[in-house]
Amino acid sequence: MTDTRLGLTVTHRRYVPYSHAHYAGNLVDGAYALALFGDVATEVCIRTDGDEGLFAGYADVRFTAPIHAGDVVEVTAQVTRVGSRSRTLELSCAVVCRGRPDRSASAAEVLDPPIVAVTATGTVVVPAES
Repeated sequence: MTDTRLGLTVTHRRYVPYSHAHYAGNLVDGAYALALFGDVATEVCIRTDGDEGLFAGYADVRFTAPIHAGDVVEVTAQVTRVGSRSRTLELSCAVVCRGRPDRSASAAEVLDPPIVAVTATGTVVVPAES
């Protein structure tokens, strides 16, 4: 019997506010994407198990491109393994829109294709079934 939770995918989109710029050039620190992974993982746990669950750990976190204030990012979690209390998630954070201050203070563009900025594998745990 196939577990219907396998393959479940949850996606969030978020505008990155300028208040989160941490470095020169309005660069946002990598912890910003990890916090978003936590948000999308929480929704996965709610959908699969009716509980917010807890993040147990990350494996193979890769920062492959910058995230800047003014970007719009898309964060996705897909369930790739279901244990008795744990779930393994493949996580991705991609920049789908980017500000263009070189054009004007409010200019922006849609990126096609999006730029994958962060990937990771995560493990969440949920309470035992009663």
